[in-house]
Amino acid sequence: MKIESFIRTIPDYPKKGIQFRDVSTLFQDPRGFRMAIDMLLHPYAGQPIDKVAALEARGFILGGAIAHQLSVGFVPIRKQGKLPGETWEEDYSLEYGEATMEMHTDGLEAGERVLLVDDLIATGGTCEAGIKLIKRANAELVGCAFIIDLPELGGKKLIESLGVEVHTLCEFEGE
Repeated sequence: MKIESFIRTIPDYPKKGIQFRDVSTLFQDPRGFRMAIDMLLHPYAGQPIDKVAALEARGFILGGAIAHQLSVGFVPIRKQGKLPGETWEEDYSLEYGEATMEMHTDGLEAGERVLLVDDLIATGGTCEAGIKLIKRANAELVGCAFIIDLPELGGKKLIESLGVEVHTLCEFEGE
């Protein structure tokens, strides 16, 4: 069974013309969820990974499961103002404006090998901010893993242009 068969499409959400790729149906199915976690980890089998970092919010579901599977720590990268304590901030571009992602300054140690995960890569702005935060900690980024790539939006190409390996499980055309 293909991973795409577990993902539903919701037309015109959050606005007209958008085909929203909803992974909640994948998460609800025990076989599909397990398959996604295994497939996300497959390219990194045998590589030393010290921490899994994940982007808010659906990335946390994947990141927690992957960190558990690897028996390593988990580092959340959240929208501005959501993390207590001292954080680093990184701005990124949205379709209309900017936003900020944050990570705890003590979330990673220099030299740690980190896998960055999220459910979907679109324009790559959020992922790029996450990469910059990981690099600010002087940690080593092993790669980025996503369930879905929206190739028309160019995020995967953007991240690869930064010299970072990107692993995705499936693609959907459109926004």
